[in-house]
Amino acid sequence: MKNFDVNLLRVFSILLEERNVTSAATRLHLSQSAVSKQLAKLRLSFSDPLFERESKGLYPTPKALALAPKIQEILLQIDQLTLPDDFEPEQSRRVFHIDLIETAYVVTYPRFMPAAMHKAPSITVNSRTWNDESFKRLMKRDIDFGIGIFEWDERSHSHVSNIPKELNYIELMRDYPICLMRPDHPALKKEWNIETFLAYRHIQVTDGGINKWLLQEILESEYQPVNYAVNMSDLRSALSLCEQSDLLLCYPISSVREFIKDNTLIMKTIPLTIAPGGHFLLWHKHFDDDPAHKWLRTLIIDLASSGIEESSDTPTN
Repeated sequence: MKNFDVNLLRVFSILLEERNVTSAATRLHLSQSAVSKQLAKLRLSFSDPLFERESKGLYPTPKALALAPKIQEILLQIDQLTLPDDFEPEQSRRVFHIDLIETAYVVTYPRFMPAAMHKAPSITVNSRTWNDESFKRLMKRDIDFGIGIFEWDERSHSHVSNIPKELNYIELMRDYPICLMRPDHPALKKEWNIETFLAYRHIQVTDGGINKWLLQEILESEYQPVNYAVNMSDLRSALSLCEQSDLLLCYPISSVREFIKDNTLIMKTIPLTIAPGGHFLLWHKHFDDDPAHKWLRTLIIDLASSGIEESSDTPTN
């Protein structure tokens, strides 16, 4: 390890993320041959192949996986040496990038964005809908934050415990699904149970970033799939259709409460025991001590955190 080139650690980190020499070379702004030569130096330095070639790319060896968290910590410390000591929001022109689930817009942006723009009028916040690539973008530090829905219910594939260990996170709010129907819906004349719930056809609202709600997972594994009559991507249109038909609509209460204050729809609890999920703010540990990132992160946490309050519009059983 005498005269070891610390820059090789950056190459190792990118190779571990990309699992492909060509992709790593693109990110490092190097040629493929240059990356291959640096990989050869890494193998010599650590006395291990580090990556084995497979049909789908490079597969890290056990030693590479063991080295990964140590090298990541070293790179974080190096990066932090160049961070400014202070952040002056009124002078900043920083561009922040956030991937967030569509249901998070209405419950987060109106709360923290006005204050952010007042204190830092020249910053820019670029938003994209949370998708299958968002975790990868967070891990690569291509984005500053992610806001996604994760579950506390042990039956969910999107359980909080499945968030990658390289990321820090905090729960902004707890949420739960409710069932909506028109005031004269025939289901209101029956006992409200799982049989009644499944007897009627439903409207499915497919948001960017959510392939399947926890409710669907549980019903498919423990009861029977919901009978969807229509799949829609616009929540307002789905609510309007629900008002004019016998179709049921299930959706997180935080996202629909503001739309149904005129009592044109009745809210009912889901006749099934489901632990509430939550909107989580996620970021890479790399940004923990970045003053600008910490400033916006604190603002989001302070202003966009809330629970689900018990109120007059709590759904009936």
